[in-house]
Amino acid sequence: MVREAPAMTVRQNLGELLNEIQYRGDSIVITKSGKRVAAIVDIALFERLHTIDEDRALQLGNRAQTLPPAPPNEHLVSIDAAQADAEGFGRLAALLAQIDLIPEREDAYDPLPWDEHGLPQ
Repeated sequence: MVREAPAMTVRQNLGELLNEIQYRGDSIVITKSGKRVAAIVDIALFERLHTIDEDRALQLGNRAQTLPPAPPNEHLVSIDAAQADAEGFGRLAALLAQIDLIPEREDAYDPLPWDEHGLPQ
C-alpha cells in the first residue's frame, strides 16, 4: 500500500514507518507543504528500480556511442548566412522591380557612360 505522510510525521514516527515498509511492503510518499518530495520504499523495490536505472543508463550510453557525432555549430552559422542572403536577394529583387517602374525621362542626368549591353563602362 502507498500512503502519504508529511515530513514532520515521518520524522516523529520513523521507526514505526520503517516497520510498515519492511514487514508489510508498504511505501511512504513524503510530502512537504503538500508537495510530494520523496518516497521510502522497501529494499527489494529499491534494488529493482536501481537495476532498471543502471540498465537504462547503459542502453543510453551504448546508443550515444552508435550515433554519429553532432554537427558543429559552423553549419548553423552558414544556415543563418544563407537566410540573410536570401532576405538580401529578396530586397534586391523588390528594388529592381521598383526601378523598372520608374519612367524614362529625356532630361534625366546619368553621369555614367553605358555600353551597348546596358552595363556601365
